[in-house]
Formats: sequence, C-alpha cells, structure tokens
Amino acid sequence: MQRSITTALFIVLLAALCTAQAHAGRVALLLEEPYGHFGSMNPTGHAAIYLTDVCAETPVRLRRCYPGETGVVLSRYHDVDGYDWIAMPLLPYLYAVNDAVEIPEKADPALAMRLRDEYRHTYLMDYVPDDPQHEIPGGDWTQLLGESYLRKIYGFSLETRPEQDNALIAAFNDRENRSHFNLFFNNCANFSATILNFYFPHSIHRNFISDVGLMTPKQAAHSLQKYAKRHSDLEFSTFVILQVPGAIHRSTPVHGVIESLIETKKYVLPLALLHPVVAGSLVAVYIGDGRFRPAAPKEVVFDPRLEPEPGMTATEKTMVAEKPAHGSGGSGVTTVTVTFQP
Repeated sequence: MQRSITTALFIVLLAALCTAQAHAGRVALLLEEPYGHFGSMNPTGHAAIYLTDVCAETPVRLRRCYPGETGVVLSRYHDVDGYDWIAMPLLPYLYAVNDAVEIPEKADPALAMRLRDEYRHTYLMDYVPDDPQHEIPGGDWTQLLGESYLRKIYGFSLETRPEQDNALIAAFNDRENRSHFNLFFNNCANFSATILNFYFPHSIHRNFISDVGLMTPKQAAHSLQKYAKRHSDLEFSTFVILQVPGAIHRSTPVHGVIESLIETKKYVLPLALLHPVVAGSLVAVYIGDGRFRPAAPKEVVFDPRLEPEPGMTATEKTMVAEKPAHGSGGSGVTTVTVTFQP
C-alpha cells in the first residue's frame, strides 16, 4: 500500500515537472497610441511590458504567478509616489476592473475615472492617497489603470523561459525603485528596452537617423520585430487591444521623432517655409528609415471575455476553447483573480 502511494505521488510530481518544463511564458512590448493634448504635441505614445508568468505581490514587488493568473504590466512613470516603475495586473491596467465581465461595452470620461478611483480606493491607497482638497487626486496615477479607455494598444510578443522570469523578478525586487524619469533619456521606452534586452541581449537599439538617437516606443517595437525575424526559433506573435468604444476621443497613430515632424502640419509647414532644404532632408530620412507601421494583417484582436491573456498561440487558444470553465456557462475561459491586499 505504501509503495503504491509513493509511486502515485512520484507520477504526479513527474507530470507536474514535465508540464512546468514544457510551459513557456511570454514577454510582450505594449506599443500604446498617444491621446489628448499632450499626445498631439508629442505623438510618440507610451511603452509598457506585459509578462504572462510574472505577477505583482504589490505594485512595487514581483513574484511568479499562481495558476490562473494572467500576468503583470510593468512601466515607468513620471510621478507616482516617487517610484521608478509600477506593476499592475493585466485587467486593471487595461480596464480598471478585476474581472472581464465587469468591462463596460462603452465608456465615457466620467465612467472611466469612476472605475479608476474605485480601484484606487480598494488597492492603491498606500501609493495614491486621498487629496483633502480634491474629490479625486490628480497626478500620473491615472495612467496605471484603464488604459484601453484612452488608446489603442499594439502587442509584440516573444516566448520566455522560467529561469529568465525568475532572474527578472530577483533583479527588480533587489534593486532600488526610485524615480529618475527623464522625458528624453530615461523614459518609458528606455525602461521597456532595458527589460527586453534583459531577456534578449542586444535585441533593442536606438535609431540615430529617424529618432536622432532617442529611444521611442515605436523604435523599440521595430527593433523587437527585426530581432524576431533573425531568430526564427523563437515564437513571435502580434496582437492588438482595441480602445473601448464610447464618448472618449479616439487615440491617434504613434510616431517616431522625425516622423512626428513630418506628419504634424503645425511643425512641418513652418519648417518647410523657413527651411525648405531641412524639411526636404527630413522627408528623405523618414522615407528611407522611418516608415515602420505597427499594424499587420496577422494581428489578433484581444478579447478578454474570450481568452485570458493577449498574444496566445493557436495551440493555447485551442486548449482554452476545448476546456469547459467551471461556472462559466460554457465560455471556455477560466481565470483565478489574485489582487493586491487592500
């Protein structure tokens, strides 16, 4: 009897080990379109990193995900309680809710802000406390939540190994997390490039021609796509997360530095009148080296009601679709929501 139990336990442990070894996580660069007044002035957009197998113990401490969790989004922000980076669970980052069934079909600015503030009150008060002078505190904390109400997001995804995720968790948990944000040299794109180069050394590089040496979200995406083409052994996929319909203004296409000058009339027209040679040179640079477009025919639209995470492979989607979800009414998607402790 004892031998049978021991044998059964060994088989279970061996199966679990084989499953863990066979599983590959994913890292995705999120290329987010610009929006609003600042986006019209600086149309380079925003960059963030999505990790499927890394989760947030707190907004400033990472851990491996529990079964059923859908990963974390990491990014650098200008001013959120003095931290350099903040980690947010996927659904709150995109929609400011914990469950896909709570995502509204349409949204207006008031609804989006209400959802953000409700989540802040429940989970983020240690990092974004109330402001006695205002009903809802101001600041960049709103960029942590509900990004899909404001903009369209493109994803560029590569598979990762568990040891890579473990190394990233250890590195981030051990290092000082204090802000040194700089719009030109230490921004969200630099942060994303650092993580991607951590996983895939020398994968992301600056463009000294079309971006005059600055790292931009679009250049990071372009570099990652070129890296994937050179390494066909890595499974590369793209996806898009659509902006939630509603009364919020639509986001606009993301540009690089030179492209921003060429595509923005209020910049290019005065330049063409005052310095036609310079303007012509910029157009030549843009045509020759800056026309990368994130949109692609093979993009998969992420629907959180139908799949637990974006960028899933065809095999993973088939496994999800064929596995009935307990208590899901046959939707095929099972997730376990593990959130921060309020």
